Amino acid sequence: MSARQIPLSGVLKLALVALIWGGTFIAGRIATMEMSPATAALWRYLIACAALVIAAFALEGGLPRLSQRQWVAVTLLGATGVFAYNLCFMFGMKTVAAGRASLIVALNPAMIMLGSALILRERIEARKVLGIAIALAGAAIVIGRGNPLALLSGAAGTGEALMFGCALSWMAFTLIAKRVMRGLSPLAMTTYASLLGTVMLALAVTLTGAEFIPHFSPAGAVALVFLGVLGTAVAFVWFNDGVRVLGPSRAAVFINLVPVAAVTLGVLLLGETVDAPVIAGGALVVTGVWLLNRAPRVVPVPVAA
Repeated sequence: MSARQIPLSGVLKLALVALIWGGTFIAGRIATMEMSPATAALWRYLIACAALVIAAFALEGGLPRLSQRQWVAVTLLGATGVFAYNLCFMFGMKTVAAGRASLIVALNPAMIMLGSALILRERIEARKVLGIAIALAGAAIVIGRGNPLALLSGAAGTGEALMFGCALSWMAFTLIAKRVMRGLSPLAMTTYASLLGTVMLALAVTLTGAEFIPHFSPAGAVALVFLGVLGTAVAFVWFNDGVRVLGPSRAAVFINLVPVAAVTLGVLLLGETVDAPVIAGGALVVTGVWLLNRAPRVVPVPVAA
């Protein structure tokens, strides 16, 4: 596909997806300021499940029947990509600035590639190894607030550790999906995983004693709707449409814009400051992920949030 043949609609959708995923960090920060993190995670996915089910019926005519093996698979996907990821995300966003959090979660593609090499024994090129190393070094600077050695002494904050847990959870989700899912569309897989993960989040709310019905301001309500509808359902559909129209390699480039959008929105909407460790570490993270996505025949990995 030549430059002249690239559909503008596909480019605009992927640019909006990057902006939306960047905005999820702002919305997560707002939501966790008004309610418990477990409650925020539950309501995000209650809203997301409704939107995903509507999308599944509108775009694919409904949800397919699952085999026993597929039920096990989507349960594991719900446990990793919905339950674990979103608890780490919401509890982390309680204390970590949106811009810093986005730079840690931007490790997703690097962690997935590293996990594919170590667990699935997939071969990775030298350029990708360099990208992983650069991205991890950048994240260490961000997490350690300018001192990567702080990670060795345990001086890094709990919130930063939880945001790194997001990257680990999404790595597990992606590796499971690559290994065990057969015969399900991405939308059906995501919808089933979201439904099961939401049940797990409801159990977490019960066990932690958090409130089921939160009290929130109009801004908190908008944040939850943004997370559930735009940040989960709409962005997912648009991203996959962008992959279909532009191809995986071109679509992957837009992933690099997510932390840039989050840092910018954090400054504009939340008044966050951007210090030297965020700039230096963020530049390394984005450079590392860019090297990963620049490699030939890359399959893009959404930065879920």
